[in-house]
Formats: sequence, C-alpha cells, structure tokens
Amino acid sequence: MPDIRPVFNQVNIVSSDPEASLAFYRRLGVSIPDDQVWRTGSGIHHVNAKVPKTSEASRFEIDSAALARIWNTGWRDHAHLKGRVVVGFAVQTRREVDRLHAEMTAAGYLSLMAPYDAFWGARYAVIEDPDGLAVGLMSEMSDEYRAPPPEV
Repeated sequence: MPDIRPVFNQVNIVSSDPEASLAFYRRLGVSIPDDQVWRTGSGIHHVNAKVPKTSEASRFEIDSAALARIWNTGWRDHAHLKGRVVVGFAVQTRREVDRLHAEMTAAGYLSLMAPYDAFWGARYAVIEDPDGLAVGLMSEMSDEYRAPPPEV
C-alpha cells in the first residue's frame, strides 16, 4: 500500500502589508526575484521565494489578505492568532545568527529573543516580521554547546 500521509511542503504567510513583508524577508537574505512578485494596480498580492533544493519539495510564499480571501473564503484576520507561528531559517554559523539579528534589529525590527546558545546545541534568536510572526534564526547544532534541557 502506498504511503498516503501528508508531507510538509509550504509556508504561506498572509500579510497585512506584502510590501513590508517583501522588504523584511529580502533584508533577512531570502532570495525573492522581481519576476516572482505578482503586483497589480492595488499592490503586491503574491510572492514566491527561491528555496534551496532539499530532499523534500518546499515553498515559502507571501500572499496579500485580499488574495487569501479568494483562495480561502474562511480566512479572517484573527488578531488573537498573531505571532503563534515561528517561521524558521537556518544559517550557516553561530556568528551569522548574531550578525543577522543585529542587522535586522538595527533596521528597526523587533527582537523577541536575543541570540543565545540553546540547550539543544544551536545558536538561536527570534525576531518579529511586519505581521507579528516570530522568525527564528538557527545555526547548525553542535554537541559542544548542548546542555541538559530546562525543567518545564
């Protein structure tokens, strides 16, 4: 019998200000070519980011609230859900977590968690995107930095 379980393949952000989201993710270093930004007279409505090849297909997209109401008529702007999703980005080094966090906060974006050595062995930080989504920046994990997990 074939494996018919769902496979994760996409993060799609419904943005209240796609222009601001585009600027944020480009500043973060996400490759978003101009030909992958769909604009109409009323502004940006869809963005496709270039995602490096991985073992699984994955996509990172941004849609305007107006477009989301078309493809998901049940979508509503629920302010109480703001920030309950963490969009994660891997960076190559521990130093890059610090550098990128400093660059983004210097540009005016809010830091939700300053860079630190997480117990699972990665350098980790969290910033907030223009729509209030948490964006995690994480280095590769290293046994050298692992620690016992905290009491929860």
